[in-house]
Amino acid sequence: MALLSVLGSGSIIICVMLQRLSRTPELQPLFLLSVSDLLLAVCWLCGAVLFSQHCNSLNTHCYNLHNVEQILYMASFLYTLNYIWNLYRGIREKFDSCLSGHSAFSNRVSTAGKITALLSCLLPVMFMSPAFILGNISHCQANFSEPYRCLLMHTGALYLNSEPRPMMRPCSLLRSYRISVFLVTFLLTLLSITVLVVKARHIYRRVVTSNGYLGNQQRTSFRVMDQRMVLYPLIFVLCWGPAVTLAFLRLVKPSAGLGVVGVVLYISQAFTSASQGFLNCVVYGWTSVHLRQAGRTVLSRDVNTQTPLLRAQKMRSYSSL
Repeated sequence: MALLSVLGSGSIIICVMLQRLSRTPELQPLFLLSVSDLLLAVCWLCGAVLFSQHCNSLNTHCYNLHNVEQILYMASFLYTLNYIWNLYRGIREKFDSCLSGHSAFSNRVSTAGKITALLSCLLPVMFMSPAFILGNISHCQANFSEPYRCLLMHTGALYLNSEPRPMMRPCSLLRSYRISVFLVTFLLTLLSITVLVVKARHIYRRVVTSNGYLGNQQRTSFRVMDQRMVLYPLIFVLCWGPAVTLAFLRLVKPSAGLGVVGVVLYISQAFTSASQGFLNCVVYGWTSVHLRQAGRTVLSRDVNTQTPLLRAQKMRSYSSL
């Protein structure tokens, strides 16, 4: 699943970079989301490699790797929210232009967009700094004794064959802190995505019906918008539902996440969380109108700068492609 995520997010990154569109306001949020998904998938692959290794410093590597993963989890959440926010803002700008009668679009990323993109990266690092610093000072990596300690999110043992060793108080607090930050970030992101998608749907209907005519094309666009209104939050819940459920059980009632329940949640997490990059590539990337239109715009600009002979040759090659 991590390899699929690498291929999916990497395809978006390569496509945008080849067209030199990573700084356009329509595609920069998608580009940043794909980068965070790619880095997260690489971390999962690193965990799979460490899983098969045996060395004295393995516990320390796994502990720090999980902290890096959680930073990327949160960054991916925030970049997903940033992507949805840009979609909502684009629909709102179209509505404002319909009301005013003139277009006011810009090809540059706004200052607010740059600040939001920067905060989406800095906030996770800031919130996870205590886990890095205090966790290594208190040697919390000594609690990593399970054989699957480097795989996915570390949330505890699946089965207790013996009495567990008591965890040091600083490490116990840091563990609760990490899970709480993860859960709060997930819930706030899900709530924000749902609110923005509902508001975007409402504004989109007002844009389409502003001319007073409702034909088959308008009804089709309504159906597409309604599907996306359900699809965006659904994909987010699908990717992180098992991981959030398991983390919540470990925080509220650790014994509830043991046995068969824990096994099912761990296996589900392996399929869903690790496939985030691939699902985001399909849902947010290759179904995006901006990505396809941007590619056609680049091709048309390139064709218009050529001689008639070269233009005809390139048009034939583009058509065959």
